[in-house]
Amino acid sequence: MHGTGEVQKRKFIMGKVLLVDDDVELCEMLAEYLAPEGFEVESAHDGKSGAQRAVEGGFDVVVLDVMLPRLNGFDALNRIRSSSQVPVLMLTARGDDLDRIVGLEMGADDYLPKPCNPRELVARLRAVLRRTQSTVTPKFSAPDSEVLRSGRLELRPGARLAMLGNQTLELTSTEYSLLEVLVRQAGKVVSKEQLSEQALGRDLVRYDRSIDVHVSNLRRKLGPETGEMPLIQTVRGVGYQLTTD
Repeated sequence: MHGTGEVQKRKFIMGKVLLVDDDVELCEMLAEYLAPEGFEVESAHDGKSGAQRAVEGGFDVVVLDVMLPRLNGFDALNRIRSSSQVPVLMLTARGDDLDRIVGLEMGADDYLPKPCNPRELVARLRAVLRRTQSTVTPKFSAPDSEVLRSGRLELRPGARLAMLGNQTLELTSTEYSLLEVLVRQAGKVVSKEQLSEQALGRDLVRYDRSIDVHVSNLRRKLGPETGEMPLIQTVRGVGYQLTTD
């Protein structure tokens, strides 16, 4: 007689989360908190096994602590990024801006200070899943067949695919979302507040360097800037602009 309830439960699942943290009690507490919110959670308690399970696939998002035994969070992230673009949210020491910036530069999609507020973790996970499970960036709607072009850039939102000329760009989920927002408004200045809301799915927090670091990563992947005008220009004090040439 519990069949209907099981069906409803399955329908409610938003995504599968891999939580990598050596604090077993914390993992259990977060798993209990996340389950009623629609998340299916599995845990790993060291960086080596966490990285291995992440690259094996099957997870929609990975929550990765920086301080881990066997393999620290940065090395684990490096292993994950060598073969997978699964979204990664890092847990960093509260107030440690360096860890946050390093994690983002290495390809993390977002971060939270630890100890984290479970409600904030839920909000961040939902934001990540909205932009990865949707066919397009939040705030936009488009058919799967839509193709966006700006100069040599070509984006296919339905597949979340980005190409520069004939080369496919290996972008994280966040990098793709940022690039899509900029391409859709090519030639216009897009504020950091808009980028945070439309690409990260959250309001911009004061002193948050996330957008700047992600844009820096995008510039690097779009090619060398030496002798050429960068595709993404900084408009000091405002935001960023994608050139249309």
